[in-house]
Amino acid sequence: MRYVWLFALCLTSTFLNAQRATLKTPEYPDHVDLSYYLDNQGVRKLIDSKNEWITRRKHVMAGMQQVMGPFPKHASPVALEMQVHEEVRTEKYIRQLISYHTDSELRRVSAYLFFPMPVRNTRPAVLCLHQTTGIGKKEPAGMGGNPQLHYALHLAERGFVTLAPDYPSFGDYPYTFPSEDGYVSGTMKAIYENTRAVDLLQTLRQVDSERIGCIGHSLGGHNTIFTAAFDTRIKAMVSNCGFTRFHKYYEGKLKGWTSARYMPLINDKYDNDPDRVPFDFPEIIASFAPRPFLASAPIHDGNFEITGVKETMLQAAKIYRLYDADANLQVNYPTAAHSFPEAAREVAYRFLEKHLELIKP
Repeated sequence: MRYVWLFALCLTSTFLNAQRATLKTPEYPDHVDLSYYLDNQGVRKLIDSKNEWITRRKHVMAGMQQVMGPFPKHASPVALEMQVHEEVRTEKYIRQLISYHTDSELRRVSAYLFFPMPVRNTRPAVLCLHQTTGIGKKEPAGMGGNPQLHYALHLAERGFVTLAPDYPSFGDYPYTFPSEDGYVSGTMKAIYENTRAVDLLQTLRQVDSERIGCIGHSLGGHNTIFTAAFDTRIKAMVSNCGFTRFHKYYEGKLKGWTSARYMPLINDKYDNDPDRVPFDFPEIIASFAPRPFLASAPIHDGNFEITGVKETMLQAAKIYRLYDADANLQVNYPTAAHSFPEAAREVAYRFLEKHLELIKP
């Protein structure tokens, strides 16, 4: 088994190194103005059609991968081989503790999987991503932490199938982000693992594979955003306390984004300078168009400054208009700090119910 793993690792490393060499993009002077794209000669061209935006979107995705590393594309992904380790049944739901492979046969990701009762017909599903917390998946699963953040449990009680996995290095997922695994950033490791979580949801007979959403708070909020940029199977997204423009993040001091869990190159290559980082949140949110996206952004959030959210949403709205999808881009500004109060959760849950077409039993 060790030799098989080493051979697979060599193939992965060779592939990722080859991909890195191809990830080039024009250098944009800023990442807020979405009214133009740069052609192959670096000349500005106005964006007034979806096709022109698609060119800019390719540049956005390339810019993200310059910082995060390339998105892994395996010809034969590792088999998920889901296992159920425990099961709890209530009148409202079945909760299973499961594990599955993502990128290695030597590791398993642990997650809580909820099926609403009664279990019949197919339902929409929501991937529920936790915040920075030592208990990881247990918080959205309602097994500790802050009751405001028990959204995997809440959504299951409302009729969704929900899946809450551990982010690498949290909960029951010990991980030290070794370079030999081939990832440039913990962010890309998490993105890839979230796409495998979507793979898993699509294997379940209880899930409508065309109605999968994603929700998260704080770390889970931007984890939702980053994952949805790469995985268009995610049809509706909610980010609570998840982002602001890089220039507005603690007055442009980006050190908080640079640990091994996130994006070390922001420090090591771009000197924590928001002017040099080759992407920003206005571009990423715009890249979702026309898919439904809700930003839940408390006005007193001390982590993600509110004017940077407003500027992001204003710019992204211009791209949604190209798709005649203005109504699919929503923002809610609760009067709260870095939290997910009940009224804001209700807005978020109804947003997912509407756009994932949940039919209540």
